[in-house]
Amino acid sequence: MNEKNTFYITTPIFYPSNYLTLGNCYPAVMCDAIARFKKMQGKEVFFLTGSDEHGAKVEKVAAERGMGIKEHIDDIIADAKKLLAMLNVEYDRFIRTTDADHVATAQKVFTKLYEKGYIYKSKYSGHYCTPCESFWTESQLVDGKCPDCGRDVVWQEEEAYFFKLSAFGNKLLNLYKENPEFLQPTSRVNEMVNNFIKPGLQDLCVSRTSVKWGIPVEFDPNHTIYVWIDALSNYISALGYLGEDDSLFQKFWPADLHLVGKEIVRFHAIIWPSILMALDLPLPKQVFGHGWLLLGGQKLSKSKEAAAREITEPRVLAPKYSSDAVRYYLYRETIFGTDGTFSTEGFLRRVNSDLCNDFGNLVNRSLAMTKKYFGSVVPNQHELLEVDHNLIQNIESCKQKAFSYMEKYDVSKALQEIFAIFSLGNKYIEETMPWVLAKEDKTRLETVIYNLLETIKTGAVLAESFIPDGAGKVLKAFGFDRHAKAEDVATFGQLKAGITLGEVPVLYPRLDIEKELEYLYSL
Repeated sequence: MNEKNTFYITTPIFYPSNYLTLGNCYPAVMCDAIARFKKMQGKEVFFLTGSDEHGAKVEKVAAERGMGIKEHIDDIIADAKKLLAMLNVEYDRFIRTTDADHVATAQKVFTKLYEKGYIYKSKYSGHYCTPCESFWTESQLVDGKCPDCGRDVVWQEEEAYFFKLSAFGNKLLNLYKENPEFLQPTSRVNEMVNNFIKPGLQDLCVSRTSVKWGIPVEFDPNHTIYVWIDALSNYISALGYLGEDDSLFQKFWPADLHLVGKEIVRFHAIIWPSILMALDLPLPKQVFGHGWLLLGGQKLSKSKEAAAREITEPRVLAPKYSSDAVRYYLYRETIFGTDGTFSTEGFLRRVNSDLCNDFGNLVNRSLAMTKKYFGSVVPNQHELLEVDHNLIQNIESCKQKAFSYMEKYDVSKALQEIFAIFSLGNKYIEETMPWVLAKEDKTRLETVIYNLLETIKTGAVLAESFIPDGAGKVLKAFGFDRHAKAEDVATFGQLKAGITLGEVPVLYPRLDIEKELEYLYSL
């Protein structure tokens, strides 16, 4: 169903109980880099994110704020969209589970599952965690508390509809065995199998009568559709599944990548594929469970004490140091699939060492020499020497490694290879000494400057996925579209001699670390 040249990527839709933190933004920023990279490779991409807006917790927080539920949610969503824009995240749709088309699809999915015999009515009694919106059996509790968040649970009994999740245990085991790429990293597979499937899957409560802020069940409006079907179905409702126009669904489904936090892997690796199998729909190609962004060993979005010691507010960091700086730090400091640690000082040092020194310095030096020696006109490339061939070969090697890492969504290693291209450019300057050639060999100088500009161009088109602001300014100065395709730009030798380069401002001013720390910790 999915054409070869399309790519559908989703982030977990967030729960609008509080304003987004840097940790909450992390998956969207990661998804954005992957989506941009796929576009750069020539794919037609659909990038989905959004908000899960129903449930008791949203209702409770709205009441605590003294606001109507929709008023509260609209306030949080408006801030979220501003923050994502501030971080240069370009999604194709921000879906809200209160959107009319989603409501209609969720109701149709519920009804279809009921008519196919996968949903039945019964009575629920069990332990419930309101913050996590999760039911737990006695054996799953840890010291009598929610195993996910450690908070108190309450005992609840009510009439409910159930999804026959217990029927899918063997099918899920076969899925993991026959398609080992479905769930990554592989440690998540062991967790799903040993902790949930082998002990025996329980049928899943998928409706509530005690929670009124939700989507009514079409054929039984006293019930509202619970999160598992409501929130998870956003991935297909956003594409028009069961709607009047399902062209996006026909084009993009199945999803190529569901990027989710490790705390919700079981929902996406057990419940979601079971629902899809019940609907006779193709399964996503991959669910990837990323780690958390930590401070002091605690999850960033929940670590108030640690946050007081470090400046993690993206609304402060992005405007002052650029969206590129925040994005770059998140990519480089977190190995995909594992937890990463945020450090204010580490963030500032990354800006200086990588963005300012490696990339910005190479651009500024090279363009300054082009302007000084050739009036900002791209010179001709002449006979190549061994040092030139080595540069070109090493750049090509870095480029291919970056492509290879991005196939595995290893963003950190891919970006490391891309920035190695800029390091090669800086090394090439020291090896060839253009300032000496300017006095002794103008023809050789033309080749050296041309090669430097090619190095910057190649690195910039690859880096645009990660640091779109700075790399985009460079591409524009070189006469290329900021969304340039790799096949058109990232091959060495495609820069045309004779064109006049535009101006590029100082991309990343060098920071005085001590002064910046003093400023940030004074906030």
